[in-house]
Amino acid sequence: MLTIGDCEVKLGMRVKLELPVARLYTDTEMSVPVEVIRAKKPGPTVFLSAAIHGDELNGIEIIRRLLAMKSYRLTAGTIVAVPIVNVYGMLNQSRYMPDRRDLNRSFPGSPKGSLAGRLAHLFLHEIVKKCDYGIDLHTGAIHRSNLPQIRANLNDDETKALATAFGVPVMLNADIRDGSLRESASDHGVKVLLYEAGQALRFDEFSIRAGIKGILNVLSHLGMVKLRKTPTVHKSEPFVANKSSWLRASSSGIVRDLKKLGDHVKKGQILAEICSPTGAFVEKLKAPFGGVIIGKQNIPLVQEGDAMYHIAMFEEPSEVADHIELMQDDLVLNIDNEQDPLHQ
Repeated sequence: MLTIGDCEVKLGMRVKLELPVARLYTDTEMSVPVEVIRAKKPGPTVFLSAAIHGDELNGIEIIRRLLAMKSYRLTAGTIVAVPIVNVYGMLNQSRYMPDRRDLNRSFPGSPKGSLAGRLAHLFLHEIVKKCDYGIDLHTGAIHRSNLPQIRANLNDDETKALATAFGVPVMLNADIRDGSLRESASDHGVKVLLYEAGQALRFDEFSIRAGIKGILNVLSHLGMVKLRKTPTVHKSEPFVANKSSWLRASSSGIVRDLKKLGDHVKKGQILAEICSPTGAFVEKLKAPFGGVIIGKQNIPLVQEGDAMYHIAMFEEPSEVADHIELMQDDLVLNIDNEQDPLHQ
């Protein structure tokens, strides 16, 4: 028996429920939507979460499409899907909670703490602690895009195997941040992958498809689903980056981008030009080291010190860039087959 809130979910059941959080000052009841799918056969329990930051929408669409698949059948185990964790932030199209706190820096939270702390405590104790694994879906911040990538503790062999199974070319061996969901999950023995792709307040179809395919790959790896074999022209092997860094603007002005997400750049290569509106100067932004662009600012206006390009360092950056292109091709070629990728 799996109990979430006041709801008991037996093997073989599929249940939608609401976890009450706190009322608004309009006396409107706020709750977190949850859908639980349990196979008749026992197995791992995996949570899928999105919109911990309320303006990150790609993950909501990824979970919606997974739940809507007509042939969606689990052969073993349980999925606990939480498409909107930060319901307050989503209503306001904001990354943060109404108390201006970052929910992903508020774990483990407290039942008597701030609003963010109370929601973090509820999500941790009602969802995360009852699972064996988790996949937390994120995007870049406002006006920034992230290349599809997995961030996880790759020093743990089991977590690395899950990250590899997900199937995107870029994996970051990311440190666990204080107050994050990953930190609290790790404290309770729950292994979590963080999927980053796209930008805030926008749907990115490539990132959505890559996320859906990745989740299904992980569920298949755990023996929870059986996937149809779809024709894949290329197999994208993941590459691990142990270090990455944001390159910041050296001056303020208008940006002319010369490089895009997924590009391989070499040390000293010009990534962008920063110009004054009147053309009084042109500042060339050069890569301080070689690597692959895994994140970038989209708005063509910068202040001095703004983060512009996120570059990850790999042993073979040119191969990473090639594999990113192959993944894009595969997702386009297999679109018709991936609409209904599971056996009945």
